[in-house]
Amino acid sequence: MADGGIKVHQAVRKWGLAVFSAGLLASSLATGLPVSARTAEPPSTVALQSLPPQARDTYRLIQSGGPFPYKKDGTVFGNRERLLPLKARGYYREYTVKTPGSRDRGARRIVCGGAQPTVPDACYYTADHYASFARIAE
Repeated sequence: MADGGIKVHQAVRKWGLAVFSAGLLASSLATGLPVSARTAEPPSTVALQSLPPQARDTYRLIQSGGPFPYKKDGTVFGNRERLLPLKARGYYREYTVKTPGSRDRGARRIVCGGAQPTVPDACYYTADHYASFARIAE
């Protein structure tokens, strides 16, 4: 009898943990913030003038509000990799940096964050399709 009570208690604890975890996930999805408290290591910094000319062109387009050459430019970047500072969904937007010789959008992007797309709080460059980022310094 006592053994059966322990098994019931363990089952209830597991069920409670599952409900708690589901609640955290639902909260994360509703707010756009990650469940994990893990924070990204601050990205390195790169001078705007040291970026490829195509990246400098994209940066100027961002500041002027376009027009952008790709349909995906200016769309929300989800930061699923969590390499950028954690912010609410919709804070970051991504822009394509043309890659000479590439038949598609290539791997290079600029991701900017802020309330006003033409006056971002910060912009980040990635040459490896979001595997790493460097904060752009003017």
